[in-house]
Amino acid sequence: MERVAIKVYNTMTRQKEEFIPQDGRRIGIYVCGVTPYSHTHLGHARPSIVWDVVKKFLRSQGYDTYHVQNFTDVDDKIIARANEAGMSALELAKEFIAEHLACMDALGVERADVYPKVSEHIPEIIALVERLIDNGHAYAADGNVFFDVSSFAEYGKLSNQKRDELLEGTRFDPDPAKRSPEDFALWKKAKPGEPAWDSPWGPGRPGWHIECSAMSHKYLGCEFDFHGGGSDLIFPHHENEIAQSEAATGKTLARYWVHNGMLNLQDAKMSKSLGNIVNVQDLVARYPKELIRYYILSTHYRSELEYYEGKLDEMSRGWKRMNQAVFSLRSLLRDAELREEVSGEDDAVLSRIRQIRGCIVAALADDFNTAQAIGLLFDLVREVNAYSGRSEAPSRIVLEAAHGVFQEYGRTILGIIPDEPEAEESSLVEPLLDLILNIRQDLRAGKNFALADKIRDSLQELGIVVEDTPRGPRWKIEGVSSDADL
Repeated sequence: MERVAIKVYNTMTRQKEEFIPQDGRRIGIYVCGVTPYSHTHLGHARPSIVWDVVKKFLRSQGYDTYHVQNFTDVDDKIIARANEAGMSALELAKEFIAEHLACMDALGVERADVYPKVSEHIPEIIALVERLIDNGHAYAADGNVFFDVSSFAEYGKLSNQKRDELLEGTRFDPDPAKRSPEDFALWKKAKPGEPAWDSPWGPGRPGWHIECSAMSHKYLGCEFDFHGGGSDLIFPHHENEIAQSEAATGKTLARYWVHNGMLNLQDAKMSKSLGNIVNVQDLVARYPKELIRYYILSTHYRSELEYYEGKLDEMSRGWKRMNQAVFSLRSLLRDAELREEVSGEDDAVLSRIRQIRGCIVAALADDFNTAQAIGLLFDLVREVNAYSGRSEAPSRIVLEAAHGVFQEYGRTILGIIPDEPEAEESSLVEPLLDLILNIRQDLRAGKNFALADKIRDSLQELGIVVEDTPRGPRWKIEGVSSDADL
């Protein structure tokens, strides 16, 4: 297949660049995952949904993807929370990892190819630390090992900071064993009550940053295509990853650094440490997964995303309009008498549908602009509504072309359009409603408008809207529709 040119905003260069994969067709992706010490929140859902779309779009362009997403299951916050709960740190992390994966499943997020955990990669981490010591980029001190930032001349290149500026404007963890304040821990000396592993420097555990370097090297090699994460990880986490990885291997760690904006709750960054989180478990119990994805993807991934109570209810109005158009389209294809031929006017509509499809591809190829792609799907909604609302029976070929765009991009790639209703439910509801509408039509034909209106109004109270069209009555469920114009 002929691929479109894809442009990606690279945090390293602070500009959009043409995406050229390292290995022709296979694309390696490493995304920093969660520290599982509490419930999965909406801020965790955003990068997962964004990368879900990125992978599916890349595959639609003929690429293969290999996605690695870690779990930091050894961390100060996990240890503190586990001590409060009276359980081991690894047991606590295991529980919240299971919850996180269940939440992502509930949001329709395709799982990564591998989910490495720190606790399962201690040998690889120790080997990388030893390599850094051997080549002069790290030093042991009193059971700890620190990375010597002064040994890596390019330190600060991702966050666009110079070392002397960092020393003046950044607070670093104080430790008298460090040669310089900005040096960071690769290995931490064991403390009582904490998980620890044997190492050449004595019992201890890995520092935060070294884990991602060791695990990305193992599963993707020393160089790969995409490294992703939230913008809050640019410094110090990703900056330190680059320093230790490139100091160890002499190779560029990732070709493209992709960072999503933060999710803000009433003008404050949403985070577990601030206690202002919105649990995904609560959201999926209240809203369809497709609506949650629609909300997240309606803002460009690099922009900040605002959330407040009632936000999803506001977003649902547009989402319902789109879905009602798709459900009506499916109903026409399934039940209506359609023309099999194509007229000159049909050709013009087909041309506009193809144009919209091409624009959707172009939007996703332009730094994965899902917000623009969704806007174009609404253009298609308007096109379909205008076409199917004519007095003349529509062409099956035109409707199938429009439905194909909704299916490929709205449902498969973006994941914002629900599947068909369950067959059993549909088989009971649709014939019953069709029967009621036929009876109502007979009443109208007999000029018994009062009873016909009573049936219509009673259905309205049940959440079913009846529309009288030139080709006969149609019904729609109010929960997936809106009377507002597009």
